[in-house]
Amino acid sequence: MTRLAGKSILITGGSSGLGAAAAMMMARDGARITIAARRQAESEAVVEKIKASGGEAMFVQTDITKSAEVERMVNTVVSRYGRLDCAVNNAGVAMPFVATADIEEEDWNNTIGVNLTGVWLCMKYEIRAMLTTGGGSIVNISSIYGQKPSDVGHSAYCASKHGVIGLSGTAAIDYARDGIRVNTVCPGYCHSEMVDPAFDELPELGQKILERHSAVQRLGAAEEAAEAMAWLCSDGASFVNGTTITVDGGTTTRLY
Repeated sequence: MTRLAGKSILITGGSSGLGAAAAMMMARDGARITIAARRQAESEAVVEKIKASGGEAMFVQTDITKSAEVERMVNTVVSRYGRLDCAVNNAGVAMPFVATADIEEEDWNNTIGVNLTGVWLCMKYEIRAMLTTGGGSIVNISSIYGQKPSDVGHSAYCASKHGVIGLSGTAAIDYARDGIRVNTVCPGYCHSEMVDPAFDELPELGQKILERHSAVQRLGAAEEAAEAMAWLCSDGASFVNGTTITVDGGTTTRLY
């Protein structure tokens, strides 16, 4: 497939999980990939896999909570590929399962700083780059917990992911006439470095989570969420703007 042929696509948090799956998939679809993350070895391993498969990719080490690093990240993409066509703002962190009043202030600030402020900082510089070339597509990664309350005790994460949806929808209106589309993907529980360890450590809780939040009763594959990201970056989604796509296997409120 070449639905993304020639497009310059930036993926934050592309060192593993959903971000790495998206990078590999979009590279196969013809995109020139930039992976931005804090971890060098893991990110470079993904880049090498893309190159070994005949794709084009590079890594830019970036902490998305630092404005200067984010600006450098976007400038590096434009310098290398001449433009920024699409961005997938996927980098995020989880936090311990604790009740709201028991959250440490440092944990709260870190979660909001990465998951919400970091997405805004990325958009700030991505949008500026896209405005110079006539538009582009931004895909921000929220969560099913951006659409409903968390029932497993991580309210800072839930608050940050609700914020991503509001931020994305507003930006979509701000820049629609400039040719920039901004959409959100809300993955459910999918295989990743964030989810798998928790399910391995607490299998009974994991099963209860699936029973409550996945009609198909399984974890999603990272590639299943990546498909939604790739489509939103493609010209096939040219009239899709300000929307939220949920990839969770179907919600459930089973009584049996």
